[in-house]
Amino acid sequence: MRELVLDTETTGLDPLNGDRIVEIGCVEIFNHIATGQTYHQYINPERAMPTGAFAVHGLSEKFLSGYPVFADVVDGFLDFIGDDQLVIHNAKFDMGFINAELRRLERPALPMSQSIDTVTMARRRFPGAPASLDALCRRLDIDNSSRTKHGALLDAELLAEVYLELRGGRQPGLSLAAAEVDAYSASDQAEPFDLQPDAEVRPPRPHAPTAEESAAHAAFVETLNEPIWSRG
Repeated sequence: MRELVLDTETTGLDPLNGDRIVEIGCVEIFNHIATGQTYHQYINPERAMPTGAFAVHGLSEKFLSGYPVFADVVDGFLDFIGDDQLVIHNAKFDMGFINAELRRLERPALPMSQSIDTVTMARRRFPGAPASLDALCRRLDIDNSSRTKHGALLDAELLAEVYLELRGGRQPGLSLAAAEVDAYSASDQAEPFDLQPDAEVRPPRPHAPTAEESAAHAAFVETLNEPIWSRG
């Protein structure tokens, strides 16, 4: 099963008011293991960079002016993600921006059903707790010390680790099995036998061989060539 952990950086919060994507980062996961394959692209938003957005990601208008516009990278981006599931922190935000860019180019929008929202996953796992990426990294003991500013690829890499932990780790079956063994052992130590005090105890049933079976066995033993038990 192929999944793409995705993050974007933008010029603001609302694509309907003219905000644009300036960076896309994706990390490929196959069967819940990161493969090392990534997609990363800076994008010229064709507009000025607001001060507030620059403070978040540090991508200036001058820096981005040397990169292609979304129309020039859209085919490579869509080819990379294909129809596979997109794992996104606050999926509504990123999907909204991606689909706004696609609409400008009169391309079909990506369905929301193609996305998995890790914010929703985190709130189900940790009700009432902060669900930001930084908060989840701290809670799940994931090193995010290099995250001094937001960056699409770095955030996607951190989110991939968070996502795998939210799913129970890279091998959730092993931890579940270990938990079940521990629970069984604790229960076994507390109550070695779970017999009802008034239960009827049946005597063991005899299973002695018949005379015919004994004779057949003796005849078979005679055919053996110097069996070990006959040596002095």
